[in-house]
Amino acid sequence: MRAALAVLGRRGVAGATAQEVSQVAGVASGTFYSHFGTWEEMLRSLALWFADSFCRHIDESYAHVVDGAERMAIGNRRYILFACDSPQWTKLILGLADAGAPLLDHIGEYPLRDLRMGLEQQRFRISSERAAMDLIAGTVLQAMRTVLAGEAGRSHASATAATVLRGLGMPYDEAEAVARRPLPPLRVKLPDMPKV
Repeated sequence: MRAALAVLGRRGVAGATAQEVSQVAGVASGTFYSHFGTWEEMLRSLALWFADSFCRHIDESYAHVVDGAERMAIGNRRYILFACDSPQWTKLILGLADAGAPLLDHIGEYPLRDLRMGLEQQRFRISSERAAMDLIAGTVLQAMRTVLAGEAGRSHASATAATVLRGLGMPYDEAEAVARRPLPPLRVKLPDMPKV
């Protein structure tokens, strides 16, 4: 896994090969397939690892928050700030999502729960749960790409979260206020991307 992270971090998901991962790991090429049946299985494993190690900690950081709208804003902001603070990891995560690894399936349970909570609390008004989830995922992933490209900074996190909340039916001023509330502490730091 460390060799895969190193190769993918340097070459990107589209440019990496199982042979190169095996070489960096110091094993024969066939050994890769003893650990992972296919390249796609290795990508799925990385997506699961990320979802478990980072997403779970984000979720735990706001477990005490009872407002579905605030929970949505916190999650949105955390992913965009992740792009500010960890560009190499962000490239890998976006590459996994673009390569079809089921990353969004694993991450999606968190915003879906917050969306449903906000709907129950009558904080959101939507016509379709699926369309709302597309709005959330598409907007946040694009905001991460914008930050990664150097076209926006840290303030983009709150601005994007407010935009998502408005897209979910919240009034402008209320969405702005919720998206700028202080973030709860986050007690997780991903390791530095391994070097090849």
